[in-house]
Amino acid sequence: MIPIRDNIPSRTVPFVNYTVIALCSLVFVAQLRDEDGAFLIERYGMIPARVLHPDRPVEIVDHEFVRTPFGIQVREIRREATEPAVPPWQTLLTCIFLHGGWMHIIGNMWMLWIFGDNVEDRLGHWGYVIFYLFCGVVASAAHLLSGPNSTAPTIGASGAIAGVMGAYLVLYPRAMVLSLVPIFFFIHMVVLPAPVFLGIWFLLQFFQGAFAVTNLQNAGVAWWAHIGGFAAGVAIAWILKNQDVTRPRVDRTRPNTDRMTHYRIHVRRTGE
Repeated sequence: MIPIRDNIPSRTVPFVNYTVIALCSLVFVAQLRDEDGAFLIERYGMIPARVLHPDRPVEIVDHEFVRTPFGIQVREIRREATEPAVPPWQTLLTCIFLHGGWMHIIGNMWMLWIFGDNVEDRLGHWGYVIFYLFCGVVASAAHLLSGPNSTAPTIGASGAIAGVMGAYLVLYPRAMVLSLVPIFFFIHMVVLPAPVFLGIWFLLQFFQGAFAVTNLQNAGVAWWAHIGGFAAGVAIAWILKNQDVTRPRVDRTRPNTDRMTHYRIHVRRTGE
């Protein structure tokens, strides 16, 4: 499911949300300009084994394709990781500003664009700064605990954004999300209640995370970072909401919201 937009207007300009998106984008540009693409990732990414054992060297396993008489084969290359630019425990925070590719950063920033402005509207600018960074650190810690011996650098804002999504679920339980849902040869535009959209998203993360724990060959996605960030966002938003320290909820939806309908676009088998 890909969210297109929600029906909740924002009363304030989400300066912090825009700044986070801009900062992550600038860091990604720096990664693209880096001749050694892994240099920034290893210096600022969170490597669980290095955080828990900062005095021990960390061995990174790279893979390269080698042409042999028997065809293309994959060869492992083991080397020592680049020294971190900050104390290892601080990489729990710095890692949330790095991304691994175009789809990674576009997907993350799009989700933040959809849900972040409304959460910032309820928490206030400074409150949103603290909330976002805290969820990011909790997400990194959740991934650290799920794989304490991992030597793979962990990067991405997904955990912090999962916290934003968790807070959105608590703060806007009646919101509607226009979503793109591909089913077989059709693309459906479906209006879903926010609890349904976010609930399905969380269940997918949970089952993928449970599978990753029992499966040695996982996809390299920090599923438990998503779960930890989401849980932190739900808990913090619930506490703040019940303590009446958030701004009042916006009840008036955007104009023409009621006209959100179910669209279907036929996709030919040829891909046209």
